[in-house]
Order: sequence, then structure tokens, then C-alpha cells
Amino acid sequence: MKRDFKDENFDYLFDAVLTLKTREECYDFFEDLCTIQELKSMAQRINVAKMLRNNVVYSKISATTGASTATISRVNRSLNDYDGTGGYDMVFERLKKD
Repeated sequence: MKRDFKDENFDYLFDAVLTLKTREECYDFFEDLCTIQELKSMAQRINVAKMLRNNVVYSKISATTGASTATISRVNRSLNDYDGTGGYDMVFERLKKD
């Protein structure tokens, strides 16, 4: 996938995220950085991805997470390398090891 958004602003953001060491630090930083709705959307997407990887059907995912079928489809495209880079699976593998 092309990273058309890649620039020094994103680099600085990602470098900032990489400095976080604890869950509490993440709460503090992301609460300052994002709106609650933005955080809820990101949390929803990663939970949708986890459920898709566990072969949960769209209707169950939507009922559980409140995600629209459009959101579920977009996450599914990312998971299946149509639009994605493998980032979800990389994170899921790392979470399994912890």
C-alpha cells in the first residue's frame, strides 16, 4: 500500500506514540490528543478486526461492537491485504506473545 500520508508530521506523531511505556501513559496521551469519539472509533476497529480474525459473522460483529457493515467491510479489506499492510496481524501476533 502506498503511504501517501507519510510526512514529518506523521513521523513525529508515531515517534511520540513509541515513547509511551504504560497503558496509563497511553490513556493520558490519547485523551489529550483525540476526542472520545475518535478513540471509540479506533477501539471499535481493532475489536472488529479481532472478531473477523476469529471468523465471527458480520451480523454478530455489528451487534456486539455497534460497527456498521461499511466499517466491518473496510476492516476486512485491510485484513485481507486488499487495502492493508498487515498491521493488524502484526499487532495480534505480538499481543499473543505478551
